[in-house]
Amino acid sequence: MAYFERLGDRRFHPTPHTTGAWDPAVQHIGPSFGLLVHEVERDLRRRRDDPMVLSRLTYEILGTVPMDPVAVDVQVVRPGRTIELVEATYGLEDRVGVRLRAWFQQPRDTTGLEGVGFDPIPGPSAMEQWDPTAVWQGGYLASADVRRDSVGPGRARYWVRTDIPLVAGEQVGMLARAAALFDIANGMAIRADPSDVQFPNIDLTAHLFREPRGEWVGFDTRVSFGPGGLGLTSSTLHDESGPIGTLAQTLTVRPVTPGR
Repeated sequence: MAYFERLGDRRFHPTPHTTGAWDPAVQHIGPSFGLLVHEVERDLRRRRDDPMVLSRLTYEILGTVPMDPVAVDVQVVRPGRTIELVEATYGLEDRVGVRLRAWFQQPRDTTGLEGVGFDPIPGPSAMEQWDPTAVWQGGYLASADVRRDSVGPGRARYWVRTDIPLVAGEQVGMLARAAALFDIANGMAIRADPSDVQFPNIDLTAHLFREPRGEWVGFDTRVSFGPGGLGLTSSTLHDESGPIGTLAQTLTVRPVTPGR
């Protein structure tokens, strides 16, 4: 079973693998992030035959999405020969749950200039297996194979992969598969017990300087809570060849009131 089954050109049925960590009656938004990348790449192939790569993904989470069939819409906001800005939405027919704004760039050879300013992390074989369902509920977290090195509260390094296809019966690119795992970052470096404090993210932005390769996505994550209900999950993204970019999630930090 995949995360999604295609019902039409732009309609999809979410499977139980998409159920959420905070509320299993609604979708975990993580798989939708990968689906939106898959659809903007699919739309790009329809429109043009020259190579383009995604350098930034900004997702705005506009509301919860129930476990119902969803629709995806893709529009070009800023067309261009070498750079394009594309917007895609995900949700019910009458209510958008997620909005993606994605920058495409035309690739060019900069091999002689290549350099990385981020520290590497140990590979997945150097970390112990960790079961996220010990902390989190829902089909999405249960579908993840995690290797983790927890440094302390709000600080962890870890690798994630899944053998669940993104869309049933479809070839999916490396970035779309990776993007479906990006939102897991907020639950892997836990600063406070989720039964005492809720800290869902309201957005996610990934900046990439190369496309990911392989089945593992690595994260070097720090979680910070401020004094006024705001929080931030910040990660460096990796594949097994090294760093590939950064990821940030804005949190709304909400202590749980006893008895409510």
